[in-house]
Amino acid sequence: MTYCISGLDPAQFASYFGLDDKALEDHRARRMTATSGTGFPCRVSLHDAEEGEELLLINHVNHDVETPYRNAFAIYVRANAGEAARFVDEVPPVMQGRPIALRGYTVGGMLEAAELAMPDKADETIRQMLDNPQIAYIDAHNAAYGCFAARVTRHV
Repeated sequence: MTYCISGLDPAQFASYFGLDDKALEDHRARRMTATSGTGFPCRVSLHDAEEGEELLLINHVNHDVETPYRNAFAIYVRANAGEAARFVDEVPPVMQGRPIALRGYTVGGMLEAAELAMPDKADETIRQMLDNPQIAYIDAHNAAYGCFAARVTRHV
């Protein structure tokens, strides 16, 4: 099964970088500086920020559906993330070496299946999940903190 993992559109976050700290708080966001080269996974580039890079920690609705499975959580976005990353049949750096929770949803946004992919097993688990024709897409989350990592779709 061929799949695609895409980063979030940076345009939806661009206006936040010009806000002062008080205005950011009003939007449930905080300006951060990466204190190491790991642990600050950007959801646009799908790479960890480098130490010293500016990011926003922002509340993001990643599963905006009219079902009980609607979901929002904190994510990081790098100030210089550029365009949304796109990985075809390849797991992006922010999903490598980490346990990843994979939630497979139907076209209507209902949870069909969930799996825990141990470090470096995400590719195999994604392919197995997409063998189920009821799964329209998969949302990947970091298993420990629960934050949204990326959306996985079938690639045609």
